[in-house]
Amino acid sequence: MNSLEQITISDLNSGDYNPFYKSYIDYNGDSTLLESLSNGLLQIDHLFLTLTESDLKVAYAPLKWTVAEVLIHLADTERIFQYRSLCFSRGDNTVLPGFDENAYVSNSNAAQRTLASIIEELIDLRKSTLSLFKSFSPQQLKAKGLASGSEMGVAASGFILSGHLMHHFNIIETRYLKN
Repeated sequence: MNSLEQITISDLNSGDYNPFYKSYIDYNGDSTLLESLSNGLLQIDHLFLTLTESDLKVAYAPLKWTVAEVLIHLADTERIFQYRSLCFSRGDNTVLPGFDENAYVSNSNAAQRTLASIIEELIDLRKSTLSLFKSFSPQQLKAKGLASGSEMGVAASGFILSGHLMHHFNIIETRYLKN
């Protein structure tokens, strides 16, 4: 791996991430890590052009999250993976815990959020993620640490974040907004 502009998923090793995350990583195709993270901003803009305030309250089935809850889940996950990447890049050997996404969502106050506030948060977070990843040296991008009971590399974490966003935006478009 040389730099953010050159790293693709083919540069990752199987030990860079838990197999659970492979589907998220695969969403990135042949894009570089910089392209994948940057494309997230375009995807956020595109999705929010199609959403309305009333869409935020929609759940596609009983006991499923609302659109607002999915979007806040994306924000929570972005923050958690930023922190993991920061820790690993800095050589912090602390074993990081997983997180209970359902507990986070149920305590997110998503129903009280406006579309504008969620858009702003997701854009700010992805810009922050881009700034963080642009600051990493090639060695830091190769760094690894332990989170959620398995090893994770910094570059893999970035690809996971990008794929996670694409995965959930795809679900919103195909299950929530299919009308």
